[in-house]
Amino acid sequence: DPADVPKDVITMNSKVRVTDTQSGETMTYTLVFPSAANISENRLSILAPLGMALLGYRKGDIIEWPVPGGVRKLKVDEIIYQPEAAGDYHL
Repeated sequence: DPADVPKDVITMNSKVRVTDTQSGETMTYTLVFPSAANISENRLSILAPLGMALLGYRKGDIIEWPVPGGVRKLKVDEIIYQPEAAGDYHL
């Protein structure tokens, strides 16, 4: 039930702020379905490697996944918007 989803979990259409633990770069993304993806607007497809990596993690988690240059690590700093927490169950 969407009402039972914890408010600190990244779900579809969530807007999140993450920090690359190695470079210190901070990024904000909205996790969307492929048809709504537009990286220039920070709308990240769930099918992109980073999109798949984000789904289901919580505020404070460190996400690790292999990339061609090694392992990338991001810390989930904030879930700015989560549809379930906002009561937007239609998204």
